[in-house]
Amino acid sequence: MTAMDAIRPGLRRAAAALLVVLPALSLAADQHPHADVPYVPTPPGVVAEMLGIAGVGPEDYVIDLGSGDGRIVIAAAKQRGARGMGVEIDGALVSTARREAQREGVAERVEFMERNLFLIEMDHATVITMYLFPRLMIQLRPQLFAELRPGTRIVSHDFDMETWRPDARVTVPVPDKPYGPPSSEVYLWIIPANAAGDWRWRSTDGTVAVEYELTLSQTFQMLEGRALIGGQPGRLEDGRIRGDEIRLMLTAEVDGRTLRHEFSGRVDGDAISGKMRLAGGSELDWRATRVKRGNINISDR
Repeated sequence: MTAMDAIRPGLRRAAAALLVVLPALSLAADQHPHADVPYVPTPPGVVAEMLGIAGVGPEDYVIDLGSGDGRIVIAAAKQRGARGMGVEIDGALVSTARREAQREGVAERVEFMERNLFLIEMDHATVITMYLFPRLMIQLRPQLFAELRPGTRIVSHDFDMETWRPDARVTVPVPDKPYGPPSSEVYLWIIPANAAGDWRWRSTDGTVAVEYELTLSQTFQMLEGRALIGGQPGRLEDGRIRGDEIRLMLTAEVDGRTLRHEFSGRVDGDAISGKMRLAGGSELDWRATRVKRGNINISDR
């Protein structure tokens, strides 16, 4: 096995992506000396797809990290009625963005800051957009999970976050792209609620009350775990969380019967409430309480 064969697949993808972008450095010879990313404008069609995949609307506040000439935030305001802020370390680009916001008539809905993107508060954002190298996105990941509320959408142009798998991905044709293949990738992630830990609840299967005990481990938005259903070992299948919305499939053998129940609901602190669908298709209310809290794993190991 060669050294390259030993590199994890995610690192190979990131390295390949960087090699694709390096030719674009010639487009930004006058970039800010402290910029970690060369300024390469996002094509209009990609901007539209980024806003579309995130479902940006009038109730949203968009923060664009490394906002360049401000086109993403300006488009969010003009085309979708949102408010927003662009963060850019290059003061000349910030000035350009402010002038363009005035020209497009959205200056009252957007602002642009000349600042290091690692030194801002993001907790008021409902949507984060970025066109950054993977190493910067990985460095940002703990801050995103620490500050953003469950359900906040994160959209990236061209680069992924390695082991944090996207919730959605779209390929956008860009025939006149000045580097790499004539297309761009758009990735969407949704900040998940913390569902890790030990949960307890009681539900009825028709007329029989059944006790449930569930221990969940969570890596990003993916759930794994072990369960006791009516005192018998159960299987967790298809556990997933999208924002604060959770879905679980639990199966167990209880008193000679196979119980297979689908649970859906919303995580609210140390409670989950929602609907339980029985094998016959009927639904019942359910509510679980967390008796021991766990942590979301956001590391690459």
